[in-house]
Amino acid sequence: MSDDRPYAVLDIDATLSDTSKRIHFVEKKPKDWDSFFEHAKEDAVLEEGLAVATTLAADHVIVYLTGRPERLRRDTEKWLKDNGFPEGKVYMRGNTDRRPSMLMKLGRLKRLAEQRPVAVLVDDDAKVVAAAQKAGYTVMRADWGLDPETQPALFEAQESEGRT
Repeated sequence: MSDDRPYAVLDIDATLSDTSKRIHFVEKKPKDWDSFFEHAKEDAVLEEGLAVATTLAADHVIVYLTGRPERLRRDTEKWLKDNGFPEGKVYMRGNTDRRPSMLMKLGRLKRLAEQRPVAVLVDDDAKVVAAAQKAGYTVMRADWGLDPETQPALFEAQESEGRT
């Protein structure tokens, strides 16, 4: 039996994981990216994100698309498994890739769509969401994580520094 379910693509930081305890590392100058990423494995689960992922897994092939650098693969995959997230392939940013998240993620969505339909992208980043919608993808804005109005450092970093 072939699996013809479409993809559901989920971001991780501030969509599935609560980054609020480590955001202070990138609110200062210079930003301490090593510490920000080193502590990712300690993130709490955003219950809304887990519920969305679990619901989508019933009818979709799950893909995790994160701006985290590749060097965090082992910790990221362990975190997903230990916290009960559905199985899925994890796509990460190359360790030296500093493109804005919008460009990095849209490029991956396009490649995924060549394999099977992408039914939905779930992401917290307004620029990623807007660009994906403009490109014709269905999106769900993960508005249950960080608030871009009160926590602008992460959102700025995603776009201008190509870091998460």
